[in-house]
Amino acid sequence: MRTRLRRHTRRLKVIVYKETLFDYKEHLWTFLGAFLGIGLIGLLSQYRLAPADAPLLIGSFGASSVLIYGVINSPLAQPRNLVGGHVLSAVIGVTVHQFIPQQLWLAAALAVSLSIIGMQITKTLHPPGGATALIAIIGSPQLRALGYGYVLMPVLTGVLLLLLVAVVVNNLAPTRHYPANRNWYRFWQRTYQ
Repeated sequence: MRTRLRRHTRRLKVIVYKETLFDYKEHLWTFLGAFLGIGLIGLLSQYRLAPADAPLLIGSFGASSVLIYGVINSPLAQPRNLVGGHVLSAVIGVTVHQFIPQQLWLAAALAVSLSIIGMQITKTLHPPGGATALIAIIGSPQLRALGYGYVLMPVLTGVLLLLLVAVVVNNLAPTRHYPANRNWYRFWQRTYQ
């Protein structure tokens, strides 16, 4: 019994140790990607768009950055999921807002739940997409006034910028390959390296 307890204690120590290792190179690449991706969108929003335009930077892009720069091998972080999840959710969010503009609670609940189901059906599940649908409902009046323009700007434009930065930054490091699909990686190697 005592030997078994010691063995389990040693295993636990090894697991805790391995889970808490600090890989500074990996964290540096994550920081660089997220900083460049969000920074690029913020700069374009601040300097290239007139103040009357809707902001290019929306909250769900922060959550997408966690996935595409921090957990790059996750199926939820792949380009199909990133682009498809955001765009589909934006379309659903705007559509629900068009039909139910007065009942905020109902529109929000429908937009998020329908966007999840839509992403599941199309195999583009990307958790920040739920936030994109919700922003279409609870966003500023300026953002809601865009209607389906919200899908193109800020959603599609911002997501494509995030993806561009993710492909470049994540493939600069020798230990990182994005997207996880090797066909994309081979294309990247032949073209740019």
